[in-house]
Amino acid sequence: MIITTWNVNGFRAVLKKQFKESITKLSPDILCIQETKAKPDQVTEQDREIPGYKVIWNAAERPGYSGVATYCKEGINYQSPALGIGNEEFDVEGRTIKIDLGNLVLYNIYFPNGQRGMDRVDFKLRFYEKLLNNCIKLHEEGRQIIITGDFNTAHTEIDLANPKENSKTSGFLPEEREWITTYLNNGFTDAFRVLYPEKVQYTWWTYRFNARPRNIGWRLDYFLVSESLLNNVVDVVIHDEVDGSDHCPVSLVLNI
Repeated sequence: MIITTWNVNGFRAVLKKQFKESITKLSPDILCIQETKAKPDQVTEQDREIPGYKVIWNAAERPGYSGVATYCKEGINYQSPALGIGNEEFDVEGRTIKIDLGNLVLYNIYFPNGQRGMDRVDFKLRFYEKLLNNCIKLHEEGRQIIITGDFNTAHTEIDLANPKENSKTSGFLPEEREWITTYLNNGFTDAFRVLYPEKVQYTWWTYRFNARPRNIGWRLDYFLVSESLLNNVVDVVIHDEVDGSDHCPVSLVLNI
């Protein structure tokens, strides 16, 4: 099974940048996209459709903001799709889709960005806490979990090009990074970093400063998987050759 995550930075915009052609080439079994920035009635059914897939859409109440969508290939049996994490403060922003795949729970998440001020950093940290509490309960029930999406945090210095210069920038603040560590201390593994402990590869580049051609980026898009699922992980591939957004797709390859 291949699960691909991609922050598309606007669904209507990425449609004009060979989005569907890119997905056809990647051919994931499940596609998780973030920052769709569109309600379903703002995108035609034809534009939302990817042949051979069923889609679940979760839009923010605020127009042109946030939003996630999960595409599952026909034949992938999922149950109990849930929009949100059970807290209205967070759920009005359309940041989460959860589906059950048998004993496996898949979260597609667009984590909050804290760069608008400390109130949003606090919002972001509380989101991390609420989600982790939900995951701890699922682990206690014996469920396996995959959390994927745009985490809006680079965990360690290897995960961004200029760590010292960004030490006081949201996305690399100590309190944000500590939450990733907290997840890893509560039954999760960072699948890419386990497989590639020394590899320098990024998933996001600012549109400024010619950053992408110069590879001045951050690794913000992750697959956190339950420790019990790690033996099923075959690979994590960062598709940094794929354009269309300021993020690139990332794929988790599972042997299940």
